[in-house]
Amino acid sequence: MIIEINGEKKELENSCSLAEAIHDLGYEGARIAVARNDEFVPRGDYATVQLRDGDRLEIVSPMQGG
Repeated sequence: MIIEINGEKKELENSCSLAEAIHDLGYEGARIAVARNDEFVPRGDYATVQLRDGDRLEIVSPMQGG
């Protein structure tokens, strides 16, 4: 399955949940926000959102400053 993450295409071996993808991509435990196909995904939904071939993810982390 091929998905796009922050504008870059990545191949995942199997279809998986968003939570599994976050773990596999090294973001587990990080303070991040995720949008799937331009829609914000609440953190509590990560385990139930199933990724599909062609999905687009934007993964961002908050920045401090002013």
